[in-house]
Amino acid sequence: MADSWFSLRRVETERGPLALVTLDNGEDYTKPTTLGRSALESLQRLLPQLEQAEWAALVLTGKPFVFSAGADIDQFFGISPQLARDGSRAGHELFGRIRALPYPTVAAINGACLGGGVELALHCDHRTISTGVRHFASPEVFLGLFPAWGATQLVPRLVGAETAVRFLVENPLRQNRMLDGRKAFELGLVDALFEPAEFLDESIRFALDSSRELPRSVELGDMQEVVARARSRVDDQVHGAARAPYVTLELIAGAARWSLEEGYRAEEEAIAELLPSPQAQASIYAFDLVERRAKKGVGIPDAEPRPVAKVGIVGAGLMASQIAALFLRRLEVPIVLRDVSEEIVERALQSIHDELAGQVATGRYDEGKARFLGSIVAGGTGYEGFEDCDLVLEAVVEEMGVKQQVFAELRAVAKPDAILATNTSSLSVAEIGADVGLHFFNPVALMPLVEIVRTADTDDIVLATAWDVCGKLRKRGVVVADAPGFVVNRVLTRMTRALMDALEHGNTSEEVDEAVLRLGMPMAPSVLLQVVGPRVANHVLETMHAAYPDRFPLSPALAAIAEGREPEPVEHEPRSVEEISERALEAMADEIRHLLEDGVVADAADVDTCLLLGAGFPFFLGGITRHLDESGISERIAGRRLADVRPTVPA
Repeated sequence: MADSWFSLRRVETERGPLALVTLDNGEDYTKPTTLGRSALESLQRLLPQLEQAEWAALVLTGKPFVFSAGADIDQFFGISPQLARDGSRAGHELFGRIRALPYPTVAAINGACLGGGVELALHCDHRTISTGVRHFASPEVFLGLFPAWGATQLVPRLVGAETAVRFLVENPLRQNRMLDGRKAFELGLVDALFEPAEFLDESIRFALDSSRELPRSVELGDMQEVVARARSRVDDQVHGAARAPYVTLELIAGAARWSLEEGYRAEEEAIAELLPSPQAQASIYAFDLVERRAKKGVGIPDAEPRPVAKVGIVGAGLMASQIAALFLRRLEVPIVLRDVSEEIVERALQSIHDELAGQVATGRYDEGKARFLGSIVAGGTGYEGFEDCDLVLEAVVEEMGVKQQVFAELRAVAKPDAILATNTSSLSVAEIGADVGLHFFNPVALMPLVEIVRTADTDDIVLATAWDVCGKLRKRGVVVADAPGFVVNRVLTRMTRALMDALEHGNTSEEVDEAVLRLGMPMAPSVLLQVVGPRVANHVLETMHAAYPDRFPLSPALAAIAEGREPEPVEHEPRSVEEISERALEAMADEIRHLLEDGVVADAADVDTCLLLGAGFPFFLGGITRHLDESGISERIAGRRLADVRPTVPA
């Protein structure tokens, strides 16, 4: 991570000199600025000039497209309690000096503003934000931490208890949901919203017109009730398995009775305990996987991707229409859909137009853009319009014969260099006849993972194009080999089979749900089955059984659920909740060992990435293989740590 620094430029205005302070690291927007040791040291050197000169105002901003990505996470690994405490106190003291400056101060949030960047901005009197900002958030709870440079105390005072809880706790727990500039303004977290073209000039004008009044403060009389309700909702989500959201709620609650200084001391003591803990360190490892390893890509060839100027989608059901809407919004290229029924196609097109209307209603699109995007999506029951597609993605029913027929038809109409991909969740991509697999997860808009399935015949240009498209869709692609179930469905189906075994031995569905929820998983198995569809889950099990019958026996319980019947025990030998959890983890450990030995992915870290992004495996466990290794389950089941398993046979 490149060192960041604060620089000062004097701007002469009609009201006197204005201090324009910029955080930069000399890199472009792909390498965001962070608030590591070097940045804080440069701020410490700069502050005396800001405290001694006769300034009319201060405007604090970032390099193009980035305000600040927050603290430098590289400095969190293996940290001691004292260093954690000192780091929190250093931020409090330096940012507090900005808060105490005797003239108006404005944080001009011109780009991504996360974590410590938000806290830096909160210490200014006022905040402006660009309409172009897409990422404004305090994601610390998502990482098993909490914001320890003042946000737990300042946000409640600024916007009230309800919004503070939503921003600091609930949004991070919802797959790290972020605000855009407009939403941050609507919630009162910033004071003014400006267009990008004149953003800095408008922010300077805003600063010169501002008074030195202390930031507004709201009444926090309902704090205890708000936090109690929030704690109940957090219980429903994490079931006490993660500490960070509860610590954050306690600190937010304290804002109603502490002075700001007392709140800062409480943050310092809490972070000294939490940051060095195994749970927080596991979260940091998980974050590094999905934000660095997955972004960089493993197994991506050094080949020039082909341009994709038109996309075809075969299928217009729920999954296919979600994928089509994603391609339309992110790539902004013509989309053509095809299905066997005009009614199905029309329903898909209507859902896409409804989504575009929703973007207009929330202010993300203007009506002109929505009309344009709506005009470039079409569909029908034939293959008209597919002949000039650069990429065609099949997303029809999960049956080999149907998919093979689709690809035989596509080969006859698609241009020779078109990339033909499949969204299959478990079938052989090569046997289907596709060039590559692009396996999206439901719901498509929310789940970040795409399993990029490489067959023996997938050439480098096709793979590079698939990777490039995933990036443009703002998804994380992980390259996997063409093996049954790939990674996520293979591991989850093995876990599901262990859970079904408990039902078949007399356990209740409530006990099975509790066994999984206590691991910190975001969704109970009974709920997940309904989201995925019991018939789909049973079909995947049948596919895995055909490939690996010894490890994936068919399940009478799952078959019954798929048929809409109550499962009946095969024998009555119920297990404790602890035993159900243990057997599920053991099954996962065994299956991960096999897929690593088969070379389905390059490394155990890729399994972790897939489960984190495709199954919602909790960050605070640090990834499934790390958890299995550290708990001793890997040694017991596989005879070694999963991190040490290497391929023994080609996939």
